[in-house]
Amino acid sequence: MTDSTEEAVVTERTSESQEPERELQAPEGPEGEQSETLRQRKNSLRRGVSDELAENMTQGWADTERHDLEPIPQAAYTARRRAALSARFPGERLVIPAGRLKVRANDTDYPFRPSSDYVYLTGDRPAECADGVLVLEPQGEGGHAATAYLLPRSDRENGEFWLSAQGELWDGRRNSLTENERLLGLPCKDVRTLADALKEATGPVRVLRGYDAGVEAALHDKVTAERDEEFRVFLSEMRRVKDEFEIADLRFACEATVRGFEDVVKALEAAEATSERYIEGTFFLRARVEGNAVGYASICAAGPHATTLHWVRNDGPVRPGELLLLDAGVETRNLYTADVTRTLPVDGRFTPIQRRIYDAVYDAQEAGIAAVKPGAGYRDFHEAAQRVLTERLVDWGLLGDLSVDKALELGLQRRWTLHGTGHMLGLDVHDCAAARTEMYVNGTLEPGMVLTVEPGLYFQPDDLTVPEEYRGIGVRIEDDILVTEDGTENLSAGLPRQADEVEAWMAGLKA
Repeated sequence: MTDSTEEAVVTERTSESQEPERELQAPEGPEGEQSETLRQRKNSLRRGVSDELAENMTQGWADTERHDLEPIPQAAYTARRRAALSARFPGERLVIPAGRLKVRANDTDYPFRPSSDYVYLTGDRPAECADGVLVLEPQGEGGHAATAYLLPRSDRENGEFWLSAQGELWDGRRNSLTENERLLGLPCKDVRTLADALKEATGPVRVLRGYDAGVEAALHDKVTAERDEEFRVFLSEMRRVKDEFEIADLRFACEATVRGFEDVVKALEAAEATSERYIEGTFFLRARVEGNAVGYASICAAGPHATTLHWVRNDGPVRPGELLLLDAGVETRNLYTADVTRTLPVDGRFTPIQRRIYDAVYDAQEAGIAAVKPGAGYRDFHEAAQRVLTERLVDWGLLGDLSVDKALELGLQRRWTLHGTGHMLGLDVHDCAAARTEMYVNGTLEPGMVLTVEPGLYFQPDDLTVPEEYRGIGVRIEDDILVTEDGTENLSAGLPRQADEVEAWMAGLKA
């Protein structure tokens, strides 16, 4: 998926909840000590329900607590990540919310996706951690004690499990706190006790902002924007170099994405009879079967739509003789995403002009990938790819009498190249977005980094500066590249890139 600037500087975004700030609630106490608020809550749950039915629903349920759970495979890695975070902020309380449900329309919510930093430090899954908060509390002897504050299973005594919209019979079973402790490998407490824990906090506190307005409100007099920004930046920079678990998950994401692209090629005739939506739905099916979802809105751009960098409307026609630019990635169930682009001839064969443009982009990508290596500057692969594209534009006479060097100096090639040649990849499709410039685009590549290499050429349908035969053609080729100790590994190499290989691959799938 293309980045928004030439040098692949990721625009910083702040997540904004669509819900009003909420007050963190205290847990329910013993029956004889319930507050009036809790009594009213129970009464509202039971409104319109007879006492006999309410009593009946508290009885006759089997014990479904699971006692044989093993820690998730990621648990050892998340513990090491938390230890690194602890070492950076000794003596400070660190608060990382997972985030809250966001309203889609009226009383329906968007599918929940927890904050990437929360996932990075816990390994928790979306179904378990809405409203969750990870707290690292400093210890007198040094280090931190980590606790995940989560919603427990919905209460069967007060009817919440069948009367509440987030109850178990409506929304599905949540793990108990004990089950989550076994899975995550760290203590878990009821998130409704968090208000008291935060009120009692002394000393410096840092919070990851933008995910839970209630948590931020509870800490408003204990935190500063400057300190919290430093915290956010460090969390982002921690994720630049991937560990073994992350690399394995990204490798699987790419393998599943390859299968999704194969599905699309097999479905092209059906897409011709319908629209780009058929392509979007075909790939989404693979993403849901093998992963959590797509890692970002799929770009299924056929014909001149391929010249729009982030065409996600996906409502246009798919016509033989034109190109399909498909930019899509499977997000795994651990929430790591692939990000791959192929530009495919809808009928399986490139026209001569399509091949000319495609080959230029392929050669640029080859140069970009060759520039990725440990110790290289992050910008090197972008500059290598841009030089190749500029050479072709000069050869085609689109830059007048300018030399390649002069065109690059003036940046005139950007009329048709438009975007940066890549970005880091991981839990976010544009990963490590808050990292400092000196640690990202002005930094040095290290083993364990994963980035995309994705040059493109885009000739707009109304661009009168290019020959008519070029207009409406957009080509991008994108792969996910792991920096290794001695070079690189193309994680998405299962998809062909060279034009002849693409045609043969498509013919084999359609046979």
